[in-house]
Amino acid sequence: MISSALRQLQSLFVNPIFLSCIFSWFSAQFIKTVIKLLTGRVSSMMELFELLLWRTGGMPSSHSSLVCTLSTTIGFRNGLNSDIFILSLCFALVTIRDAVGVRLASGIQARVINEIGTSLENKSILKFKSIKEVQGHKPAEVFVGCFWGIAIGIAFSVL
Repeated sequence: MISSALRQLQSLFVNPIFLSCIFSWFSAQFIKTVIKLLTGRVSSMMELFELLLWRTGGMPSSHSSLVCTLSTTIGFRNGLNSDIFILSLCFALVTIRDAVGVRLASGIQARVINEIGTSLENKSILKFKSIKEVQGHKPAEVFVGCFWGIAIGIAFSVL
């Protein structure tokens, strides 16, 4: 039982689709971190690690990169007419739409709410605790993430 589970887990870590997705996500996060370092927008080592591993928003979109890599590699392995490719493509489109639309709008809304709340607190009208401002993406960041993801997917599929 345990050896079977270990074999399945081991097969996951040699699966070319899984590896391409992991590489795509980490490389996009790395590029994003380098860009922020070069523009002087990293203020601490903790922020550097957070950027490298988890932070959302910025150029390129790692979410868009990952889902485009997923769709590309599935398309190469299973064909563009396969059910699993269609599923991955729909998943990618929803993720991309969310990255450029919903998350960007909610981040802008959170920033405005924080500004209003802080202003009201400064006037002693109410006690305010700021809310998290989720960073969305500009369309160019999503486009570059998609391009990067497709390129990684092709590279892993062809090479």
